[in-house]
Amino acid sequence: MAIARRDVLKGTLATVASRALGAPARRVLGLIAPVDVAVPPEAGLLYPGVRFEGRGLGLRTMTPEGYDQVLERISPAAVALAAAGAEALVLMGTSLSFYRGAGFNRELTRRMRAAAGRPAVTMSTAVCDALRSVGARRLAVATAYDAEVNRRLQRFLYAEGFSVRAIRGLDIERVEDITSVTQAGLLRFSAAVYRSARAADALLISCGGLHTLDLLAPLESRCGVPVVSSLPHALWAGVRLLGLSGRVPGYGRVLAQA
Repeated sequence: MAIARRDVLKGTLATVASRALGAPARRVLGLIAPVDVAVPPEAGLLYPGVRFEGRGLGLRTMTPEGYDQVLERISPAAVALAAAGAEALVLMGTSLSFYRGAGFNRELTRRMRAAAGRPAVTMSTAVCDALRSVGARRLAVATAYDAEVNRRLQRFLYAEGFSVRAIRGLDIERVEDITSVTQAGLLRFSAAVYRSARAADALLISCGGLHTLDLLAPLESRCGVPVVSSLPHALWAGVRLLGLSGRVPGYGRVLAQA
């Protein structure tokens, strides 16, 4: 831990030095991703003025057993990101942070903060914050998960004060199978889940591996309610920890009003 603390100090001193020399200092957000591709392309597209540092955890399956295998890698990843200059951290796995319940989600946040000495947020907290920002309470939920992970998500959302009116998943367990999900197919699936829900006032799409940024506005137009999704709204929550607004028009109600 002594070496890690020294590296954190070196990263901080480098930032101070760049400011002293007059160089524009970019804010740095650290992403702890379940998979090895740690910085998604959506990050730079939404927030080109932010530098993103990523660390992957090597998750293989989106199952409780798979999540158990990578939990102990989260704190070391947080320390490494702080050493690389990250000023705030996001844990980029929704199911990784909700699968043991709302209390454990808060515990993961505490662990990251304690390990890295940086503000932190999980993807699960981010989507809840985004839903609350538009006053959503009654949810239609489309996911990548199987029935067991969906059951745990529903329990988590209830604990956070939401009513789940419908929840359906794509039954994906192997992480690599997420790449087979097409944009057109995901749009149809998510809209169908919303139509199956009774009086839902928002649509939640849960799984950080699903690329939904370009679907937010079309789905809001089709469904007539706000749409919140794991990946874009985790990035939104992360840049807000840096003191930025997170506002990016054109990608749904939450990002437009931030």
